[in-house]
Amino acid sequence: MTTTTPPGLRLTLRGAVLGRAGAPVLDGIDLDVVPGEILAVVGPSGCGKSTLLRTLAGLLPALGGEVTQDGDAITAPRAERALVFQDDALLPWRTVRANVELPLAIRGVPRAERRARAESWLARVGLDEHGAKLPHRISGGQRQRVQLARALAAEPRAVLMDEPFGALDAQTRAGMQQLLVDVLRGTGATVVFVTHDVDEALFLGDRVALLPTGRVLDVPRPRERAAHTDPATVALRRGVLESLTSTH
Repeated sequence: MTTTTPPGLRLTLRGAVLGRAGAPVLDGIDLDVVPGEILAVVGPSGCGKSTLLRTLAGLLPALGGEVTQDGDAITAPRAERALVFQDDALLPWRTVRANVELPLAIRGVPRAERRARAESWLARVGLDEHGAKLPHRISGGQRQRVQLARALAAEPRAVLMDEPFGALDAQTRAGMQQLLVDVLRGTGATVVFVTHDVDEALFLGDRVALLPTGRVLDVPRPRERAAHTDPATVALRRGVLESLTSTH
């Protein structure tokens, strides 16, 4: 039977106050994440990037304003919103394949189907020969590939990524950035990608949101490494860096 992947979620904040009671870090922010786009979020340390992500994930309630998905209030975690951390958070006693299967098992997907889906996603991230290994037997970059496969195997409508490549070396990081773009094609998922790296934001993002203001900028396309020398991209990079500097 053929199934149709539902479209990405629209994630919206209207006058949102985010943080913990008595200690808001974002006050009155407006943001509209378009279904199916990759929105890169940048800002200085402590500006609320991770708080924004955890609020969208349903792990942290908004202190005020509205935070919604497709118009419905986000009040708790849901399987259709996957959260990906810098720490790969793999279970060390489960094989690579079993880690990818985990969210499917939790949802009650039959064993044969979840194995097939896990193996399909491991192949897409280039780890089809590593499914029987335990996480400590593969590299850091490979573990992040497993985490990505685990998140996408459950067919989420939104993927919330909190600096997932921040601990990787430059070469591995560049490879993971390209892999992310490649594997997202055809999923329809909305992606919110938090990063400190302006170049990463400009490569991955269809748009870039600047915190704490919430200002959103369009990113020139096509998405190519060589595009970083394009005058429009150079100007945008300068503007983003100036914005980050002015917030200190």
